Amino acid sequence: MRHNAARPPSVAERVLDLLGAFTSDRPKLTLSDLSRRAGLPLSTAHRIVAELVRRGALEREEDGRYRVGLWLWEVASLSPHGMSLRESAMPFLEDLYEATHQNVQLAVLDVPDVVYLERISARGAVNVVSRPGGRLAAHATGVGLVLLANAPSEVQESVLAAPLKRYTARTISSPAKLRRVLADVRRDGYAISDRQIELVSMSVAAPVYGTDDTVVAAISLVVPAEGTDARSLVPAVRAAARGISRSLGAPRAARMPASAERKSRPADRSP
Repeated sequence: MRHNAARPPSVAERVLDLLGAFTSDRPKLTLSDLSRRAGLPLSTAHRIVAELVRRGALEREEDGRYRVGLWLWEVASLSPHGMSLRESAMPFLEDLYEATHQNVQLAVLDVPDVVYLERISARGAVNVVSRPGGRLAAHATGVGLVLLANAPSEVQESVLAAPLKRYTARTISSPAKLRRVLADVRRDGYAISDRQIELVSMSVAAPVYGTDDTVVAAISLVVPAEGTDARSLVPAVRAAARGISRSLGAPRAARMPASAERKSRPADRSP
């Protein structure tokens, strides 16, 4: 619940609390679950859920549990950080996938997390816990480090001031270290996140720029931590990110010489 407990929640807040009760771990909930997780009386939850089902925002399963409906997906697709960005990015994500046959991801920042818009995975690629529509703490991911490094200073400071969630022993948990890493990412133009989410994997990430040359998204390649030279993958990831930026109309991407683009393009073979 995100509303102010000092006053009764509005109707809109109650609806959002009910929708926010669903998570990737709990995609189906009973009415009692929804009532409890949203902090609403059962009768109130029943009335709102019935209306959400009628509008297609929720769907009722045969066992009586509820899940998010397709209507919400239709509405979400209208977001400027949603389907339009994904559609511009997909050809370049697919090229990067074909060149590496590893996990390729597209994400945007929603402080303190990143939200994944797309993921392409090979059957034999290293395991990843991300999923389209899912979230992970920004400071612990390659895409998140890129997005934070290019975010306004007040956004960075809000993350640095909050507890930094740990996923593994290698997750950045010190604000001082995170500050240094973000400075390195800004300088280098890419990020390597080494075994921060899972000990079996690392990611190489690069920024995607929009029409005003600000960073609007990031892409990453997630590869096995064992036996992988992450720096050798940087040119391919940066070339894919640059292609997406050009497709979005970023002036800085359009100014790049064609010869440099060819030099950075992924090789047409698997590693």
